[in-house]
Amino acid sequence: MLLWTLREPVIDGGRLRLNSLTGAYSAANTLRAFDDRSFAYLFGAPDEERSRETIEAVVKAAALKKEMRSLKMSAVGHTPQGFGFGRALDSELMNAFGVELEAIEARELIDKAKTYSDEEVAAYLEKTEKMTCGLDKTPEHNRIDHARLLKAYSDYVREHNIGALASRCWPDFFTAFGTPVCTVLSMLNDEGVAAACEADIYGALSMWIGMQLSGEPVFFGDPVSLDEGENTVTFWHCGAAACSLARHDTGAVVGVHPNRKIGPAMDFGCEAFPEATVFRIGREPDGFFRFFLTEGEALDKPKQFIGTSIVVKTDSPAREVVVIRGRHAAALEELANMYGFEVCRY
Repeated sequence: MLLWTLREPVIDGGRLRLNSLTGAYSAANTLRAFDDRSFAYLFGAPDEERSRETIEAVVKAAALKKEMRSLKMSAVGHTPQGFGFGRALDSELMNAFGVELEAIEARELIDKAKTYSDEEVAAYLEKTEKMTCGLDKTPEHNRIDHARLLKAYSDYVREHNIGALASRCWPDFFTAFGTPVCTVLSMLNDEGVAAACEADIYGALSMWIGMQLSGEPVFFGDPVSLDEGENTVTFWHCGAAACSLARHDTGAVVGVHPNRKIGPAMDFGCEAFPEATVFRIGREPDGFFRFFLTEGEALDKPKQFIGTSIVVKTDSPAREVVVIRGRHAAALEELANMYGFEVCRY
């Protein structure tokens, strides 16, 4: 709900024309008395830019909230020890967001992948070859096993109508399968499925929200480096970024996982874009949620470390975690307001 107060069109000592501000106080009081619901508020004339921006943000947030009620997510395996910040309960997601969460063990998809013949996965291997650079440098058995995993994940997503997933990655896919899942998640992100690693459910949900707002893949990573002089934050991860995010001068380069030295894993710096939003859903210890937000620009920077990286110059001081193309903080703030969540904006 948006409570909109119009400006008085004329102040000339004559009759009060609209009395909209008084009406807003009265309407707000009544709304709060009914069920203590939250609402957005706008003061301005219809032709003002701020009015247009506020209405657009509220409409985007309302549409997103409605769409989220039909979202089905999947947890593929469990979060590693120490990564509890990404763990979620199915009842909690349904209660807070209206999102359905199902779970499947990583070994189920690994076992399924092992059953496919080379012929059955040839099309998946060809698809990855077309979207990446240097896959031919990966040992043949790892290339084929990647294609097997990609088919297993793609079939599972399609058959279960999954819109976002968070997959366990290390150590299972290295020890039990011998090939990382990184590039599989990269391919899913380019196909419109928000796919996070390390079984980070709230990371995957943050990604899905960003993808709905921007209409394209987002970058999911850890803040790993600060440069106070440039006022930048480097976000990085092992190598699951969407191919479409890669710098144009390098393309979506394939390499190896930085720790296990096994491929394929994505290995590139991301392209620059002039407007960026950094966003993360967080869960407080008491069960309430918060939205972390900041805006800035993604700089033209090469790969910073082995894996995939993006460097964001923030509007506010960098000292003060999905990166979305474009400025979407206003819509995200309205969405948080609709849910009654805290907004931490820097």
